[in-house]
Amino acid sequence: MLLNCCAILSNCVSGLSLRDGGVLSEVVKRHTEHVMSAHILIIEDEPLLAANYRDLLSRAGYSVSVALDADAARDRWQTAAPDLLLLDIGLNGDPEAGFELCRELRSQAPTLPIVFLTARDDEVDVISGLRLGADDYLTKDISQAQLLARITALLRRIRAMSAPEQIEHVLKRGALSLNQERLTTHWRDALVPLTFTEFWMVHALAKHPGHIKSRDQLMTAANVVLDDSTVTSHIRRIRAKFQEADPAFDRIETAYGLGYRWLADAA
Repeated sequence: MLLNCCAILSNCVSGLSLRDGGVLSEVVKRHTEHVMSAHILIIEDEPLLAANYRDLLSRAGYSVSVALDADAARDRWQTAAPDLLLLDIGLNGDPEAGFELCRELRSQAPTLPIVFLTARDDEVDVISGLRLGADDYLTKDISQAQLLARITALLRRIRAMSAPEQIEHVLKRGALSLNQERLTTHWRDALVPLTFTEFWMVHALAKHPGHIKSRDQLMTAANVVLDDSTVTSHIRRIRAKFQEADPAFDRIETAYGLGYRWLADAA
């Protein structure tokens, strides 16, 4: 287990070396053009890793602060509330510190984008993080380009929430309404609190009702790489969230061995 964690850390540090060549340079350039001086707080107890994340995000045009433990994060929160939180789970020997901090800060700031960035990829941890209110859960082997894309998308959603709604950005399927700019979901006029990944999975299903989407296609739509069981867990959570708004919700059907589809409304 220790050797595995060390290998993950080594890969993460080398993966964030900022010497990836043309692809990353183009991604950074594209993100820099759209960043509006958002402030990101990184909470990571490995100083080298935190410094590499800070350098990557600074190059993309973000204002970045670093906290090496939960207490330092609380202090920085009080002095300058961030626009997005990038959070590890285990901090300075406490394996649950990140979860506790997420719960605490989510209660204070319901709309703050919170992203777990951790080496822990167990399904139980993923579910725990999302249930505590995190908007996304990423593992530290994620590529630089994907990390920047997810962060920028979440910040764009927050900015869009305060802008007038544009009808051309809304996908409607019966009682379902998906705002692609604000990344918000409504079912029978009730808000369904989907994460970034969940939103794009639902969008991929609902865009073509009746068509089966494989797990690979759903991952592509959400711009994320997951194993099959984690995709299944996402679908399970999506159904549960819709059923909180409407206990009779049954639009997502499993096509066993193939994937999932959004059922079209009855004619």
